Amino acid sequence: MKEILDITIAHSPDSDDAFMFYALANHVFDTAPYRFHHELRDIQTLNKWAFDGKYEVSAISIHAFAYLSEKYALMNSGASMGDGYGPKIIARKNITLNELKNVKIAVPGEFTTAYLALKILEPKVQTKNVQFDKIMDSVLDGKYDAGVIIHEGQLTYADQSFVQILDLGEWWMEQENLPLPLGGNVIRRDLGEKVMNDVADWIKKSIEFSLEHREKGLDYAMKYAGGLSRDLADRFVGMYVNEWTVDWTDRGRKAVQRLLDRGFEAGVIPQKIDVEFIG
Repeated sequence: MKEILDITIAHSPDSDDAFMFYALANHVFDTAPYRFHHELRDIQTLNKWAFDGKYEVSAISIHAFAYLSEKYALMNSGASMGDGYGPKIIARKNITLNELKNVKIAVPGEFTTAYLALKILEPKVQTKNVQFDKIMDSVLDGKYDAGVIIHEGQLTYADQSFVQILDLGEWWMEQENLPLPLGGNVIRRDLGEKVMNDVADWIKKSIEFSLEHREKGLDYAMKYAGGLSRDLADRFVGMYVNEWTVDWTDRGRKAVQRLLDRGFEAGVIPQKIDVEFIG
């Protein structure tokens, strides 16, 4: 009998990550000798934990990966890609892009890709870290002039009379003719090559299972949909769990490298990173 190896996957408590990990969270497969556990936290917390190498597998922001490439490898499955869309800068009233450097903006964390894209857009912008699901309320209350929203808020911001200042994924596509790589799954290098590849395979199978059994995956994801209707949750999941999530592809891998290069050129990331993928 093989010894069981416990693997914790840390990911966000939102509908797209829930959909992605449905099969593993619900023991659809016999994954022996691996036993998977799930830890759910907001992306800023996940990014910080990854600096400590707390869990074997984690969803992290691509920006955070720039500081973690020696400790973790980036899996070839699990991408959250903004293909012409992505985090949105929103406000209660219109602000020009030229005025951004003069206002205070709530962001979901300094290691998020949303923050990196914002700083590439306007290096002088003033930011404050706010938990992702509190950003719209903090802007509505007047604590901040604008906010960068991620997750389901991208589909609901207009319901609270916010105006969109800029879609950072759309801006990036115009800049680079590439999708904006927001997040991915990483695995700790000290597990060794065999375990890394085995776990990467199981995660890929989980993603493929949900895409092939969409209604089952969506039923599970609705528990984490933040009050979205099923139609909106289905739309949101489709934005961030799709063919990119199964495999970054050459274009996606190019997008990751280009984003980190631009971050280095802008002085946000302190060193140049050569990205490697596993799985």
